[in-house]
Amino acid sequence: MPTPSASDGTPAPPTPEQVLRAPKVLLHDHLDGGLRPATVVELADAAGYDRLPTQDPVALGQWFVDAADSGSLERYLETFAHTVGVMQGADALARVASECAQDLAADGVVYAEVRFAPELHVEGGLALEEVVEAVDAGFREGEAAAAARGRTVRVGTLLTAMRHAARSREIAELAVRYRDRGVVGFDIAGAEAGFPPTRHLDAFEYLRRENAHFTIHAGEAFGLPSIWEALQWCGADRLGHGVRIIDDIAVDGDDVRLGRLASYVRDKRIPLEMCPSSNVQTGAAPSIAEHPIGLLRRLSFRVTVNTDNRLMSGTSMSREMGLLVEHFGYGLRDLQWLTINAMKSAFLPFDERLALIDGVIKPGYAALG
Repeated sequence: MPTPSASDGTPAPPTPEQVLRAPKVLLHDHLDGGLRPATVVELADAAGYDRLPTQDPVALGQWFVDAADSGSLERYLETFAHTVGVMQGADALARVASECAQDLAADGVVYAEVRFAPELHVEGGLALEEVVEAVDAGFREGEAAAAARGRTVRVGTLLTAMRHAARSREIAELAVRYRDRGVVGFDIAGAEAGFPPTRHLDAFEYLRRENAHFTIHAGEAFGLPSIWEALQWCGADRLGHGVRIIDDIAVDGDDVRLGRLASYVRDKRIPLEMCPSSNVQTGAAPSIAEHPIGLLRRLSFRVTVNTDNRLMSGTSMSREMGLLVEHFGYGLRDLQWLTINAMKSAFLPFDERLALIDGVIKPGYAALG
C-alpha cells in the first residue's frame, strides 16, 4: 500500500504498522540485555537465584528500565548481575538465545548480530566452548521457530571479551575457532574509563592475522581518545556506539567543520553502531531529539540504529526507529538508508550481504510504499 502524502506532496511519516513491517538489520544487541522479564523470573526460580528485586514479571521489567535510567554507564551495567546470574546453564543459555531470535523476527529483524561474553557464563561449570555451542543451538532453534510462523531471521554471534578482565586473547581465539559455526566476529565491552582498548592489543593483532572481523565499544562513556585508539591502534572494523565522535565536529549555524578524526571516520565509511535510547540512559546523549545521530545522518556518516539492551531500555528496533521518525521526521527512505548501512556493515561475506539488500531489504521497503 503506497505511503499517503501530505497536502504539500511530501510523504507522510510512516505509521507504527509500517515501521513494524519494515525489514530491519541489528548490529548491536546484547544477549544478556534482552531477556523477557518472565523468563528471568522462571530461570531464577529454576536455578535457585534469589536476588531478584521482585518476582512479578511486569514489575521486574519496569525495574530494569528504571535502574538503567540513571545517566551512568557504570550504574547501567550493574543491572546485568541479575540477567547473567540466571544464564549459567546450557539449557538457560539456549532458551534465552531462542527467545531472542524469535523476538527479533517478530519485530521485523531479518539479520542480527547478537553479542555476549562467554567468560560471564561459566559459574555453573560450563566450559567456554559449551557456552558458545549452547547459544548457537538456541539461535538456530529460534530461527526455525520464527520460520514456522512465517518470519525469517538470520542471527550471527559476536563473542565479547570484558575490557576490565584479561581473557581477550582467549576469547578472540574462541571466536576464530567458531567462526564457521555461527560466530561472525569479536567485541570488547564494559566500562571504558580506565580500561582503554589498547590493553587488548594482542587480541586485536591476532584477529587481524586471522582475517577476522571485530568491533570495539568506544566513544560512549569516554570520548575521542577511546575512538582514536580503537581505530588507529586496534584496527576496529566498526565502532560500538561511537556517539562521542560529535566532539570532533564544530557546528556554527550552517557552518559545519569536521576535525581530523571525524573526517577519517566519515571518509573511511567506518560504521557507527548507535543506540539512541541506551545512549540517553547512560548519559552519552542528552535526549533523543538532541542525539548526534541526526547530525551524523545529515553529514552522511555510516550511521546505523540499534537496540543495545532491549530489556534495560524497554525497547525494540521498531521502537528505536519510531523515535527517529518522531524526533527527526524520518520517512521510509531514511529508515531504508539506515538499514542498508547496517547490512553493508555486517560481518558477512559480500555476496551474502548483497543478497539480503537486493532480495529482502529493498523489496520489503518497496512493498511499504
